[in-house]
Amino acid sequence: MESAKLIAGLARIVRDVGLAEELAQDALVVALEKWPESGVPDNPGAWLMGTAKHRAVDALRRQETLERKHTEIARELELQQNVEVDYDALDDHIGDDLLRLMFISCHPVLSTEARTALTLRLLGGLTTSEIARAFLAPEATVAQRIVRAKHTLAEAAIPFEVPGREEFPQRLASVLEVIYLIFNEGYLATAGEDLVRPALCEDALRLGRVLAGLAPDEAEVHGLVALMEIQASRIRARVGPNGEALLLSEQDRSRWDRLLIDRGLAALARAEQLGGAGGAYALQAAIAACHARARSADETDWKRITELYSLLAGAAPSPVVELNRAVAVAMAFGPAAGLELVDALIAEPSLKAYHLLPSVRGDLLEKLGRYAEASREFERAASLTLNQRQRDLLLDRAAACARSTS
Repeated sequence: MESAKLIAGLARIVRDVGLAEELAQDALVVALEKWPESGVPDNPGAWLMGTAKHRAVDALRRQETLERKHTEIARELELQQNVEVDYDALDDHIGDDLLRLMFISCHPVLSTEARTALTLRLLGGLTTSEIARAFLAPEATVAQRIVRAKHTLAEAAIPFEVPGREEFPQRLASVLEVIYLIFNEGYLATAGEDLVRPALCEDALRLGRVLAGLAPDEAEVHGLVALMEIQASRIRARVGPNGEALLLSEQDRSRWDRLLIDRGLAALARAEQLGGAGGAYALQAAIAACHARARSADETDWKRITELYSLLAGAAPSPVVELNRAVAVAMAFGPAAGLELVDALIAEPSLKAYHLLPSVRGDLLEKLGRYAEASREFERAASLTLNQRQRDLLLDRAAACARSTS
């Protein structure tokens, strides 16, 4: 629980994320050795920070060189002064430190994969093996990404600070992108035996909520939190008793978490109050809200969803948004109208291996009674997905269409 705050506070002092993590781990080891005998202190966070600061002083003494002597001595004196402070006041910087650490771990100088791994390691508290399992990557690969990320940040001399006004939008967008990516991987796993990974969704939600508390006037932060809260409300209903995938129209809406929906709607209202109704995350949250407000699939306001997707296509244009808009158009104006839009995307290079394109096309062909074509599309979609639950669902639909042709 204290790990992220501890690393953030130490990184502010030593200006090195890798060293800060090592010092935090050392302090936690000392706690594991001493607390069973002495008991947990009244302020464990302050105890850990004090212990880590003492170790930072020792580390700096060991690392002194002639070239850096004056710099290191000055920092050592600063640390020694800080060690003597009132530990009850150590939480004063925690909010700022966590915000700084978010911006550092999600810095654009790192690749998206590195940002995600480092964020989960430093702020999510996940071990390297847990991150590797979550993204179905070899543990050695993830470990290497984290190590390289720390080295990159150190070599680039990234300042431990919240970016200035000019940099802030780009850096905030990077932070939101990583949190969104983590949530999406939990909401619909890229590969593996499980359709969803709730723990990843919970990690992303926690990071989003912390960020919303640290940056309360940023509309898109609240938009992303709103989107995640509302989407997370449906996780339990997305799978059947045996873990099988359930379509939105098949879900038992009584299993949707109303508390999460209410929290999401409140966050969406906050984003709109801040003037962020047209932001990409707020628009996606508004689409999710249309589903959340409908008491049944038949009561869904698909025309409104179509309008929102048109706005989203303007705010954040992408082939995936166009595909989703085609689905909304099909639901609002009929499968033929939707199929026309989907067919226009067939030649899109970025969707060539995207399993949802043939999946959507198969669904629309099935609704139009073109069962043989639909069956082939579902089979193609099944061959493109690495998620076993999705593959099973698509093959079942392909078989059902094949039976309808005979």
